[in-house]
Amino acid sequence: MLSHVTLGTNDLERAGRFYDALLQPLGLMQRPVTPDGGPPLLCWIKPGQTLPRLNIYRPFNGAPATAGNGTMVAFEAASPAAVDSAYAGGMAGGGTCEGAPGPRPHYGEGYYGAYLRDPDGNKLHVVFRGDIRG
Repeated sequence: MLSHVTLGTNDLERAGRFYDALLQPLGLMQRPVTPDGGPPLLCWIKPGQTLPRLNIYRPFNGAPATAGNGTMVAFEAASPAAVDSAYAGGMAGGGTCEGAPGPRPHYGEGYYGAYLRDPDGNKLHVVFRGDIRG
């Protein structure tokens, strides 16, 4: 369904450290990006796949990056332990807590997640969906 998600940053190097720490426990790896004339960007993807991608970049219009009110990106985790590990990596990488890892039974049986914000204020969710796994 998705091709890619793009979030803005004001500090590409800091964002790279944060997203590496958050996404490696989820099996996403940073991939090389060929400059195309647009703003510098970083990209994460699951090895062996071409889509979907997460892009982090300095806004094209040159204005400061800002977080969208009501905007959130959710990343799927393979287990509750992967949620815990990604959350810990994100927090160690400069994230701020929006909801510590734990069960969220009001969202579904076996739903386990954590919420945090990246250093630029973008809201993120890491979730294990035990409610839809067979």
